[in-house]
Amino acid sequence: MKRSPLLGECSAEFLGTMILILFGVGVVAQVVTGGFPSTTGATGDYNSIAWGWGLGVTMAVFVAGRLSGAHLNPAVTVALAVFKGFSWGRVLPYIGAQMGGAFVAALLVRWSYSDAINRVDPGHTKATQGIFSTSPDIGVSIPTAFLDQIIGTAILVMVIMALTSAVNNPPLGNTAPLFIGLLVVGIGLGWGANAGYAINPARDLGPRLFVGLAGFKNTGFADGTFIVPIIGPLLGGLLGALIYDRLIRPHLPAATA
Repeated sequence: MKRSPLLGECSAEFLGTMILILFGVGVVAQVVTGGFPSTTGATGDYNSIAWGWGLGVTMAVFVAGRLSGAHLNPAVTVALAVFKGFSWGRVLPYIGAQMGGAFVAALLVRWSYSDAINRVDPGHTKATQGIFSTSPDIGVSIPTAFLDQIIGTAILVMVIMALTSAVNNPPLGNTAPLFIGLLVVGIGLGWGANAGYAINPARDLGPRLFVGLAGFKNTGFADGTFIVPIIGPLLGGLLGALIYDRLIRPHLPAATA
C-alpha cells in the first residue's frame, strides 16, 4: 500500500503536539492541584512549569522532527509558509493536526487529574480552567497581553530559524530539539507573567475548546480574551521570521539559509 506523505506528516504533528501538551499542561495541573502557591504540600512552582514546558517541546520535536519538521505551532507553520517556502496546501492540515493533538492531550490530562481538580476546585472555575489555557494576569490589559504574545512568539520563531539554519552555526548533530526546548524555558522565565506565554495558538485553543465542552467556567470565549493567544502569536511569528529574514539571512554564506 502506498503511503501518504501528508498523512505521515500530520500524524507527526498530531503526536508531537500531543506530547508537548501532555508535558506542559500536565505540569501545570500538578502544580495547581498540588498546593502551589501554598508552602504546604506543594508539588512544584513556576520554575517547574517553565522547565516542564521546555522539556515537553524537546521531546515533541524528537517525536515529530523527522517526518514533519516538528512545527507543533500554527505560528511556526504560517511563518514558514510565508518566508521559507513551506507549501500552503499543507498549512491547514498541519494546523488541524496540531489542534487535534492539543485537544486530545487536554482530555487526557483532565481525565488523569480529575480527582485532584475536583478536590481543589469542585466548581471548575478559572482556578483550574487556567491549567489548560492562558489569560491575562490580574491588572494586565488586553493590549498589553496582546503585545506580550507578539514579542514572545517573535523571539520563539526568530531563534528557531537561527537554530535550524544549516549555515548559521546550528547546534551539532541532533541536539537542536534540546536547544529549542531551552529556548521555550527562557521565554517562560522571562515572558510568562503578563499572559502565560501561550506563544502557540494550538497550544491554547485546543485545550480551551476541550474545557469549554467539559463545562469549565471562565473559558475566555464570552469576553473575547481567547483571541489574544491566537492572533498575537500569529503576528509575532511573522514578525520574528521577518526580522531573521531581513537582518540575518541575507548576510549568511548561502542565500538559502
